[in-house]
Amino acid sequence: MFSPIETLAKVPGALTKASSTKDPSYKWPRVPLIDTRRKVAEKYGRAEDYGFFGPDSVSWKVWSHSSSLILGFVRSVTIEHLDPNLTAAVVQSGGVKYRTHTRYGRTMAYFSQVTFGASRPTAKAADVLVKVHSKAIGTDPVTGGRYDANDPESQLWIHVTAWHSILYCYEKFGGGKLAPAEELRYWDECARAAELQTIDPDRVPRSRAEVVAYFEEKRPHLASSEAAVDMVKFILALHVALPPTMSRWQRAPFLPLTFILSKGVIATYPKYMRDLLAIRQGPLVNAVAIPATWAVHQVIERSFVLKYFLMSVLSPQALPSAIPAVLGVEAEKPVTTTPREAQARYGYDVPREAHLGFRAKQYQRVFDDGQAPSEEGLVESQEHIGAM
Repeated sequence: MFSPIETLAKVPGALTKASSTKDPSYKWPRVPLIDTRRKVAEKYGRAEDYGFFGPDSVSWKVWSHSSSLILGFVRSVTIEHLDPNLTAAVVQSGGVKYRTHTRYGRTMAYFSQVTFGASRPTAKAADVLVKVHSKAIGTDPVTGGRYDANDPESQLWIHVTAWHSILYCYEKFGGGKLAPAEELRYWDECARAAELQTIDPDRVPRSRAEVVAYFEEKRPHLASSEAAVDMVKFILALHVALPPTMSRWQRAPFLPLTFILSKGVIATYPKYMRDLLAIRQGPLVNAVAIPATWAVHQVIERSFVLKYFLMSVLSPQALPSAIPAVLGVEAEKPVTTTPREAQARYGYDVPREAHLGFRAKQYQRVFDDGQAPSEEGLVESQEHIGAM
């Protein structure tokens, strides 16, 4: 992930291929123009079940909107860098700058699984993710303390920031403000999703007021650094998430879109966050960027072909779990469950208690022996979250 949800180290050979291959004959995704929905539905098939939320959930309504595809996601992963420990983990991994497209796709794949995916593969992906996070440990150069991507409070910061940003952008650029009852359901579903991470679900805000209180609680602990500013400015150049094999002319049509959306993201930051991140954008630019960003999402949302094309380009790894939900394809078993029920059913530990022995060995390798952490979880994750 752009954040410690997937802090990836360099895998021998993978980085070289991702950063050095320039294939001018990048092939655009095949997007059928006739009977699109039927053909796409047949391609991805039916989910085993409705996972943890289902078609009547507020999560499906909000997360399936095009505003979550780029804007909500980018808003969350940039704001997250105000946690010094997270920035240290991201910089340590190196993957954001050298495998941006892959990192974006794998992150979206995981979020898509959590929101839309069937319970069995999602429970497995969450279990493997604990092992992936176990290698994101080290010493934060800003605070001098140790960081651990499996730390419950670090995971909570990522989780709340993501769910808040997705909802914020949906309300501002997408479907408008949720009804009070829907919003309460949304935050209840947010707490349910937290059971897939090392978070204590009781710490998850359950209302807009509690979310505001959470950010106020975190504000004194937020800090910027040269590394954080550098990473945020890099991510805000949204075209960096395009496939690296695209030629210059293939990238050209996306540049006006990424420019508008980048300004739209910045327009959503509170002033104190813009100040911390050394970002300057005046009210005049905001006044243009906000309606322009809204208009872009209205166009995308009215065309399934366009939405499907953008998803295919930016995050094809997310399509298998997202498309059946977006198209309303009935699951083989049209039922939902909870993460705790799924973990018990499929034989996985609660994430806070998962792979404790493996995590202890990682600590020993890094902090006692001065070695690089094992990449066992990283390798295993490719089958469940997507290849690197």
